[in-house]
Amino acid sequence: MTDVLSPRVDCHLDANAPRALPDDVLDGLTRPFKELPPKHFYDAYGSELFDRICELPEYYPTRAEREILEAQSAAIVQMTGAGELVELGAGYATKTRVLLDAMRDAGTLRRYIPFDVAESVVRDVSDTLAREYPGLQVHGVVGDFERHLDRIPAPEPGVPRIVAFLGGTIGNFGPGSRRKFLRELADRLGPDDFLLLGTDLVKDPRVLEAAYDDSAGITAEFNKNVLTVVNRELAADFPVDDFEHVVFYDPEHEWIEMRLRAKHACAVHVGALGLTVRFARGEELRTEISAKFTRRRLEDDFCAAGLRLEHWLTDTEGRFALTLSVRDD
Repeated sequence: MTDVLSPRVDCHLDANAPRALPDDVLDGLTRPFKELPPKHFYDAYGSELFDRICELPEYYPTRAEREILEAQSAAIVQMTGAGELVELGAGYATKTRVLLDAMRDAGTLRRYIPFDVAESVVRDVSDTLAREYPGLQVHGVVGDFERHLDRIPAPEPGVPRIVAFLGGTIGNFGPGSRRKFLRELADRLGPDDFLLLGTDLVKDPRVLEAAYDDSAGITAEFNKNVLTVVNRELAADFPVDDFEHVVFYDPEHEWIEMRLRAKHACAVHVGALGLTVRFARGEELRTEISAKFTRRRLEDDFCAAGLRLEHWLTDTEGRFALTLSVRDD
């Protein structure tokens, strides 16, 4: 009987780390066009809301990506020979268990490295997977993948690795920062390693907009929750109910935008920053962009980042893509 190995968890967030929320709020609310980055949606309640969003009939990306994984995981493992899986933004590894199962069935599974900003989540998933997969080495990393990619453990010699970034999260980056991030990932791939990237695809704008503006209003609540986070964490006084959820597809940039629109003129005081911000009636605060991709657009991004597309996998309806790419040395 194979022994259960004790997981290791390294935490790289400490008191000396940059103050992400205060800095982002100060920067975003003092710009001519106000915005906040979407990473601040995900407090405990925001994460719960997002889990509910993923089950909504309008929100196809999670189902489409899971369909690809369930149909193609064995082929992905065969194509890569991977024995290690690094997952950025791992959460509870709900989808990647399919990949871990395929690696186990192929006899290649050696190590799993969940990377997430939430320490409790990393510790929970590390303990759970160490028990579920006896003999699996689990090395969790607590950090911000925009700042701590260099803290990912080095691969074992001779063991090919998959670095997975799923869920279409890459679409939250603007074009320049997206290519910069992909370049940083490319720099950390060895000659036998692969990047497994999940990307939502360009499609009928009505389908896209419905996915971010569901009839039950859960996405609207999720969007407004970022104001609740700022109120709670930074002693602000956003009148949350006086902002409305706005979604639209921008065909020029091929992305969805989520915004919050002030129903009335108001002045918001952010106590922790000593900052007062004024909103005119109808003024909007951008909270998310979610880029949608074509194969050509993604290949151009890969080329600019020093990557080469090797395999393109989609669901049966062509709504979502998983791609395998390698360093293009």
